Amino acid sequence: MDLASQAHALVVLLTCVVLLCRAQERDYTVKEEQPENVRIGNLRKDLDLNLDPSIRLSSPLQFKPVYKTGDVPLVRVEANTGEIFTTNHRIDREKLCSGVFAEKRCYYEIEVAVLPDEIFRLVKIRFLIEDVNDNAPLFQSTVINISIPENTAINTRYPVPSAFDPDVGINGIQHYELVKSVSEFGLDIIETPEGDKWPQLIVQQNLDREQKDTFVMKIKVEDGGNPPKSSTAILQVTISDVNDNRPVFKDSELEVTVPENAPMGTSVAQLHASDADLGSNAQIHFAFSNQISASTKRHFAIDSSTGLITVKQPLDREVTPVHKLIVLASDGSSTPSRATVIVNVTDVNDNVPSIDTRYIINLVNGTVLLSENAPLNTKIALITVTDKDADLYGKVACYTDHDVPFRLKPVFNDQFLLETAAPLDYETTREYAIKIVASDRGTPPLNTSAMVLIKIKDENDNAPIFPQPEIQLSIPENNDPSTQLIKISATDADSGHNAEIIYTLGPDAPDGFNIDRRSGILSVGKRLDREKQERYSFTVIARDNGSTSLQSNVTVRLIVQDLNDNSPAFTHPEYNFYVPENLPLFGTVGLITVTDADAGDNAIITLSVLNGKDNFIIDPQTGVIKPNITFDREQQSSYTFMVKAVDGGQPPSSSYAKVTINVVDVNDNRPVFVIPSSNYSYDLVRTTTTPGAVVTRVFAIDNDTGMNAELQYSIISSIIITSRVSPRGLFAIDKTTGNITLQEKIVAADQGLHRLVVKVKDLGQPESLHAIALIHLFVNDTVSNATFIQEQLRKSMETPLDRNIGDSEVTPQANGYVIVVIAIIAGTMTVILVIFVTALVRCRQTPRHKVVQKGKQSGEWVSPNQDNRQIKKKKKRKKRSPKSLLLNFVTIDESKPDDPTHEHVNGTLDLPVELEEQTMGKYNWATTPTTFKPDSPDLAKHYKSASPQPTFQIKPETPVAPKKHHVIQELPLDNTFVVGCDSLSKCSSTSSDPYSVSECSCQGGFKTAGQITTRQNLSQTPEKSFNSPPPICPHKPSR
Repeated sequence: MDLASQAHALVVLLTCVVLLCRAQERDYTVKEEQPENVRIGNLRKDLDLNLDPSIRLSSPLQFKPVYKTGDVPLVRVEANTGEIFTTNHRIDREKLCSGVFAEKRCYYEIEVAVLPDEIFRLVKIRFLIEDVNDNAPLFQSTVINISIPENTAINTRYPVPSAFDPDVGINGIQHYELVKSVSEFGLDIIETPEGDKWPQLIVQQNLDREQKDTFVMKIKVEDGGNPPKSSTAILQVTISDVNDNRPVFKDSELEVTVPENAPMGTSVAQLHASDADLGSNAQIHFAFSNQISASTKRHFAIDSSTGLITVKQPLDREVTPVHKLIVLASDGSSTPSRATVIVNVTDVNDNVPSIDTRYIINLVNGTVLLSENAPLNTKIALITVTDKDADLYGKVACYTDHDVPFRLKPVFNDQFLLETAAPLDYETTREYAIKIVASDRGTPPLNTSAMVLIKIKDENDNAPIFPQPEIQLSIPENNDPSTQLIKISATDADSGHNAEIIYTLGPDAPDGFNIDRRSGILSVGKRLDREKQERYSFTVIARDNGSTSLQSNVTVRLIVQDLNDNSPAFTHPEYNFYVPENLPLFGTVGLITVTDADAGDNAIITLSVLNGKDNFIIDPQTGVIKPNITFDREQQSSYTFMVKAVDGGQPPSSSYAKVTINVVDVNDNRPVFVIPSSNYSYDLVRTTTTPGAVVTRVFAIDNDTGMNAELQYSIISSIIITSRVSPRGLFAIDKTTGNITLQEKIVAADQGLHRLVVKVKDLGQPESLHAIALIHLFVNDTVSNATFIQEQLRKSMETPLDRNIGDSEVTPQANGYVIVVIAIIAGTMTVILVIFVTALVRCRQTPRHKVVQKGKQSGEWVSPNQDNRQIKKKKKRKKRSPKSLLLNFVTIDESKPDDPTHEHVNGTLDLPVELEEQTMGKYNWATTPTTFKPDSPDLAKHYKSASPQPTFQIKPETPVAPKKHHVIQELPLDNTFVVGCDSLSKCSSTSSDPYSVSECSCQGGFKTAGQITTRQNLSQTPEKSFNSPPPICPHKPSR
């Protein structure tokens, strides 16, 4: 073959490799000698052949084995299911792999084509043939003769000819034993590196030919099968005269090579052996062992005298690439020497490639009939090229000799698929004769060729054609039934019946659409509603009338146009929102969601407030409701109005919804002390008062509601003003009623003016508000020195809580002049300060309802998207405002007391002559929106809506944390209680405090203790009575 031919073959080979088609391999294991119809596997399941439902198959799935012509099938593949079974031709491993050595595996291979062409793949199946114990080991002769010299030493070993078993592995020879043994001999087994087991006879006692010259035993060989197979032979040992030296090979193992075309008589190997004996005992005789195969004996000969091995018959590497020769050298004694010669037969390019054609498409009279509309890659035949030579001599290129619409695609080594490579046309070419050439890479190359005949069959190969792939239509909704939409038409290039077209709707066509089979007029038979379905997409099929009908389809896309036939729809007919009363002006109340099933302008909705425009506004697009007023729950607790929704259709449609705004109370009012009415008042506690008696009472009110108005009382600090010492827990307060009781019996050290700092707090959440008042109790039998008590009251009001009353006093032993000067200066400064502070307090005092209103507006409830900047500015302005000169705060460090009835407070208190009113704190609402009560309907759709309008999340602004101060409530300076009252009634006062009391007259002593008025009896005037014997008024006025 010239250089151009070689280049062409190389290009074809590379093209075949690049175009490697979908090929798979699958291995199975099967035991030999299995009966017919034994299931081996399921090819479809094992290959995981899951068919894509979108692929339309021209024929059902089929598994077709591709056998060589004349092959006897050993397995059967079910065409429909892919299941693999054995056939009536039993598998014989020893026959199938007769030339395979025991250490190699035995395989049986077939190819299976998976059809049709749309899912084609070629599967190479390899069956590993497992050996079964179907052969018994056999000795080559039933009688084995061995000659042993009589002077043989004990433990000398003599080889015994081995048995042969064609089975392999555990089923091969595993054991030898002497069945009828004698004491003079034993048996041992030697395992060679190749795995062969050789028996050896061991001399166990001294031999004497004169006493006994022959020993007859039986030797047994057994394989490892289950059950094992065995055979026996007669072992006859003859005792001979002494020949005490065995021949020795120069090389006991030798490996040589010889070309397979070596002529007969060619020398293969020369063996050399020597013998230390003399005379006839040194004459060596060479021979092949009976353990080599008969084929090897036929191909080689050995000179018995010289040991030269020569070629006896022509060699063929492709039949037997390796020969194993076992040569025995004997000097006439019974113990020959052994040598092994491995002959490797080398390859020469002496074999022409062969082409084996296995047709996938069944032949008709030796010709392949192929339809002209066969798709690309239609598989026709499996071409297998083989070359028995090795290496480069066995590399084969396969190609077609001229340009045809077919190609060879490689699938496995030296296997190619003949398939269509271009569309076929019966009108152009009706028959093809394809010449397939196979060429090896020898020098010179050897080649062969084969012919494949293909005839093209005419078919109905033209399908109807639509002028466009898609048809766009539109129709207004609420149409009349039986409305004609369009006339659909297609053309067919065929003629006659093949060109007659029938129109049908595809399987995806919805109900209500119809098409005329002949004319192709498409109509709709029902009234369409855009709100139920806006778009329709389905196919129209045009099918010709050929024997093998062809069809095509076109997609029809219909758009239903909208009409304004739907009114806006609120998510709820009635909305309830809950807002805190401190919600700022234009803060977010809530969100109303409304939808319209129409589209376009018909779905554009505008919202408006009908009967609440003065109080509330609503965003016409988003539906966010905002207040146009500030709330005060005490004035009005709810608001109700209607909201109107209008769409943009012509004519427009509208709907209405009811909205109720509920105002929720905020803890914006501090508790206010009613009793005592003045921080300068005091009560007399006689030394004879019994423990547990009520000595006085405090009472406060709160304008809030619910938990925000629940009050608790506690004593946070106490001191004896006159003795400058802290009391010993002499008094306690009931946290609910405010009654102050004597806890222990009064002793002399307890006498004097006691000052109790009483705190009242509400139970508002998350932060409570509180107020503080001063209670003075004069422990004595009488009130004989009113001036002294008033002086102690003044010192109590002017001295901080962390200082003793007399710390600044000068002892009587000090210089009198210094005392006079200090007294004059202190008195003057005190008078000026009292006058100045009193004037400021009178000017700044306001009615209580203004204070309450101020507290209510202190909290803010906003949406995170609304007015944040405005609120922050307000807070900043609030921080920059000057603090009132009248505010005096007590900084309290609280700790849990041992006595749960009251809490002790340590700190400093700067008190002016008059104390300012309570400041208001902000109510800290929860972090989650509280637009709806827990038991109200779930209106989450207001905040997560599928409507085109935006969704709002209502969240409270985090209130400003209140300052850590306790403010002492301003109480009137005058003590309005006089001596002789039968009950503690409120008396008139010139104070501007809103809880000033009316005048009363003192008419006697104390009566028996009665019911103490609690916070719930707010409509009544709080009173208190004490059981004390002397008729002395417990309150003294401050003059």
